[in-house]
Amino acid sequence: MAECGGLHSGSRRHTMDKSITLPPDEIFRNLENAKRFAIDIGGSLTKLAYYSTVQHKVAKVRSFDHTAKEATSDELYEITMQEEVTARLHFIKFENAYIETCLDFVRDHLVNTDTKVIKATGGGAHKFKELIERKLGLRVDKEDEMTCLIKGCNFVLRNIPHEAFVYAKHADSEFRFQTTQPDIFPYLLVNIGSGVSIVKVESEDKFERIGGSSIGGGTFWGLGALLTKTKRFDELLQLASKGQHTSVDMLVKDIYGGSYGSLGLTGDLIASSFGKSATADKGGFSKEDMAKSLLHMISNDIGQLACLYAKLHSLSRVYFGGFFIRGHPVTMHTITYSINFFTKGEVQALFLRHEGYLGAIGAFLKGAEEDNPNQYSWGENYAGSSGLMSVSPDMNPMQRARSGTFPFDMLEMDRLERKLVNLPLLQDASSYIPDTVDLTEDALAREYWLYCFEEALDGVVKRALASQPDIPEAAERAEKFRQKYRHKLQTLRHQPFAYGSLTVRSLLDTREHCLNEFNFPDPYSKIKQRENDAALKYYQKAVQSLEELSWEERQFALVRGVLAGNVFDWGAKAVSDVLESDPEFGFEQAKRQLEERPWLVDSYDEWFERLKGPPHKCALFFVDNSGVDIILGVMPFVRELLSRGTEVVLASNSSPALNDVTNGELQILTESIAAMDPVIRAALGEDRLTLVQSGSSSPCLDLSRLDKVLAMVVRERKTDLVIIEGMGRAIHTNYYAMLSCESLKMAVIKNSWLADRLGGKLFSVVFKYEVPAAGIDSPALTPS
Repeated sequence: MAECGGLHSGSRRHTMDKSITLPPDEIFRNLENAKRFAIDIGGSLTKLAYYSTVQHKVAKVRSFDHTAKEATSDELYEITMQEEVTARLHFIKFENAYIETCLDFVRDHLVNTDTKVIKATGGGAHKFKELIERKLGLRVDKEDEMTCLIKGCNFVLRNIPHEAFVYAKHADSEFRFQTTQPDIFPYLLVNIGSGVSIVKVESEDKFERIGGSSIGGGTFWGLGALLTKTKRFDELLQLASKGQHTSVDMLVKDIYGGSYGSLGLTGDLIASSFGKSATADKGGFSKEDMAKSLLHMISNDIGQLACLYAKLHSLSRVYFGGFFIRGHPVTMHTITYSINFFTKGEVQALFLRHEGYLGAIGAFLKGAEEDNPNQYSWGENYAGSSGLMSVSPDMNPMQRARSGTFPFDMLEMDRLERKLVNLPLLQDASSYIPDTVDLTEDALAREYWLYCFEEALDGVVKRALASQPDIPEAAERAEKFRQKYRHKLQTLRHQPFAYGSLTVRSLLDTREHCLNEFNFPDPYSKIKQRENDAALKYYQKAVQSLEELSWEERQFALVRGVLAGNVFDWGAKAVSDVLESDPEFGFEQAKRQLEERPWLVDSYDEWFERLKGPPHKCALFFVDNSGVDIILGVMPFVRELLSRGTEVVLASNSSPALNDVTNGELQILTESIAAMDPVIRAALGEDRLTLVQSGSSSPCLDLSRLDKVLAMVVRERKTDLVIIEGMGRAIHTNYYAMLSCESLKMAVIKNSWLADRLGGKLFSVVFKYEVPAAGIDSPALTPS
């Protein structure tokens, strides 16, 4: 029902087009390692799904055994590049006109598959059954359409954070993406194909069709063809987008001369669809106006029906999908208007970025039930996904000219190593928004950050090459990375909504995905290694200096040390320029760069008073950079907490991102520090200091997608203090995050543009201590 086979466009469309060329590295990626297939064939579009294994490089660190006689290196650890195999889901969408060519291509490139069956759903599955079996040599196993649709919907809502959105045609940002809910159930799915099916979904396997209508997309297409002589569905929508329904529809003001106040009806409301037809002149109406009137009539009918069922079943989440919707701005706008009118704004019409793939995803999941794919978390691979493209007839003309009404569209999802869950300490997980600024709504900030990331691209390429100096083909891969990421930035410049809300976090994550795509898993590995080795040599001296201070002086020095350490961020151009031009720039120089108190955001006095009270039970510390940051800034701070009697959990990235310390690196660094510090050594031995992976591979932090083991540790340790460090984790994300325990957010602003916008200057300090419901205000971080 994702497109509903009832819209039998195949018989009226052009014959199968076998003239197209399909580049394997762009369309059917990694097809040679495909293991399992599913297909969803609608009236005009085919969605092919397959599972593949992907081999890529990962950076691993291993501690040197310096006690061994043969040990000759002064380095703490060695870095090796290893091959790792992970699972990936691929979804490709294309017009049915190309199905034969695509099946030929799949057959010719299958190498390692041993599958004998392809799961199929959709109205066209029966029609193309013989063709699929003949071309691929696979037995077609048909699955229930609605079951597949629901399974697919559950999957994307659970695994893609910015999947659902509200469409606001006249707003600065047309797409307003919704945060992922901890519990996606219950919800109402209104699927508009030939007719309308209204489904109440209560759990993964419990759903019920509670209503529907015969007046749906087929009605719009059929009546539209009769009225306008236009046979193509998308051409009909194009006509509607240019029409004026008021010349065809009878409005309230046409009857009463204005509003009907006693009934609360404004003059511009439609009183009768096509109401002016009976008294029209012989000239009649334009095709555009009739198409627009028809669209309003059907959308209003569906909208009112959906509202009635939502109220009857007390459901506030209503998702719309199906052939009638499929991302068309004109249909989304009319449905949205209808829902807003009939519910007086109490219910929002929600649409899905990947609505067209739901059936294919569901069919694939049905075929993979023995592997239990829902036991894992999955993440969208921005490097291989084309993102949400506008399919308005007036937009994306180059793509439309290249491949017809719908371009080839792709979604890729990688299976993550760990199950991701919410941080249990979020005050309200359902309202948590990780990102501080939505660039889709802030045009000035969007333009700056896109420019900033494009300007930094040469530097990233340089670092990538430097991390693999002895590999001949590295230069070619680095150039491909440059082209891919630049293309992504250009896409986001024109379609900032392509991957959900555009944020600094999503720009960083897209870059990391592209680097990994071309086997540059850790471009800053050698820089981190060098800085870690250098910082360790000063650790004992730093601790000794702190111990010579009075208690009061030491508390401030510890905070200042964390902030100075946080200056060492290779992701900030202002800092990387200094570090490259002045290799002697060190911890003491960084301290002198810091803003003097009062800081831009300054809750230090409140924090200091809190330290005079009883110790915290357990502190969860989300750490940031390698080198000076973690060794000379964070570790002395952690040491003081441990000395106070507070247990500490250090959460670090599971995989590399910029020069952020990874869990593997932190394990080695902590062991080395423990060898020279009895406080750290005792805490490790007594299990009062714990190192846990965050589940993240980003310079930013999403507290709704953390390693399940970390969440378990947080609960077991009765954590009552969360510390978040760094510009990416505490300013670009989580600045407004509300927690159910005390929190401390520390960062140095290392970007001149951002500092100026916030009323500060380069190296301004944010030190934000918050106590839930204790009356400590949360200072706003807003432009001056």
